[in-house]
Amino acid sequence: MYAEERRRQIASLTAVEGRVNVTELAEKFGVTAETIRRDLAVLDREGIVHRVHGGAVASQSFQTTEFTLDDRFRSAPSAKLAIARAAVEHLPPAGGSVFLDAGTTINALADLMAENPAADQWSVVTNSLPIALSLSARDLDSVQLLGGQVRSITQAVVGDTALRTLALMRADVAFMGTNALTLDHGLSTADSQEAAVKAAMVTNAHKVVVLCDATKLGNDYLVSFAAIDQIDVIITDSAAPEPFIEALREREIDVIIADAE
Repeated sequence: MYAEERRRQIASLTAVEGRVNVTELAEKFGVTAETIRRDLAVLDREGIVHRVHGGAVASQSFQTTEFTLDDRFRSAPSAKLAIARAAVEHLPPAGGSVFLDAGTTINALADLMAENPAADQWSVVTNSLPIALSLSARDLDSVQLLGGQVRSITQAVVGDTALRTLALMRADVAFMGTNALTLDHGLSTADSQEAAVKAAMVTNAHKVVVLCDATKLGNDYLVSFAAIDQIDVIITDSAAPEPFIEALREREIDVIIADAE
């Protein structure tokens, strides 16, 4: 296992369980305690965990830091592709309608949709400039990009125009990304305008499918845009801690674990 992947799993475990122990982590990952200490030092510098004697504890603050699209595309690419492949199974039948939220995992799903023979028969609405450009470049005509202001860091369309348009729409399935997911705060993100568009998609869809790699689990961002009970399906990866998965399933959410090939 690469160091980046190990740190990703450590971050997720810390967020969900609240505290991790160096010795237990070393046994779990089959590395030395010194390697784990270096991992925790890196995660501490990044503000993901707080180092304490013998291990680390989860950061308790609501996060506001956003990463660029390039950084997001580089983060956990194999997990995101596996999640996108699993999400294909939840696309509506030909002729159905889909909301595609802005996000790199959703972008991976859009690429897979474009390769599907039924692609031209879906009505797609998105607030993601990269997704709209990607789908239209593949000669798909039934793609609507919401109007409004484009946020430079995420290239997502936000604002009153997008919200007014969404208020008139309904979709069979909304595929949603998120910066974070907790049991009490639900789905959350850093920006209130982006959260408003996400919330409108969730509200106006018959089925909500969340594409969420394990690094998002147990973390909190500033603005909540959907409660846990608004989610029908969560697709995550094999690094997701089992106690958190069990807690989601106890709330009658269909949790799917996508294994990277």
